[in-house]
Amino acid sequence: MAGGTEPGGDARRRELRAAFTAERGFWAPPFEAILDADPDFFAAYLELSSIPVRHGFLEPKVREFVLIAVDAATTHLHADGTRAHIRAALRHGATREELMEVLELATLIGIHACTMAAPILAEEIAAFEDGAAPNGAGG
Repeated sequence: MAGGTEPGGDARRRELRAAFTAERGFWAPPFEAILDADPDFFAAYLELSSIPVRHGFLEPKVREFVLIAVDAATTHLHADGTRAHIRAALRHGATREELMEVLELATLIGIHACTMAAPILAEEIAAFEDGAAPNGAGG
């Protein structure tokens, strides 16, 4: 049930927002809609997403680098998260050059669009030029 309709719902949302900020070091406005819609789900997300922070096996700067790469990846494109984690990485001593290298590495995930599609393009151009029927589905 949404927190706004439960007794104490507003207080619980404030507690969860404060806990998230304390655990993760930031608050992003898009989380507000999730928190409002289902505080229980948000609480579960908070618990799951805080495990790496609590364990602390990675140095904070390195953890932020990984989170930047995830958020900036072409399959995710989470601008608010990218921004929040860049700020956190800077607070942990990251340099402009380190951050740029993280972004450069994150872009490599998109290369598979070319490595997968370029051979198909070559096959289809060759088939088209030879007047052959299209290869595969979707013709």
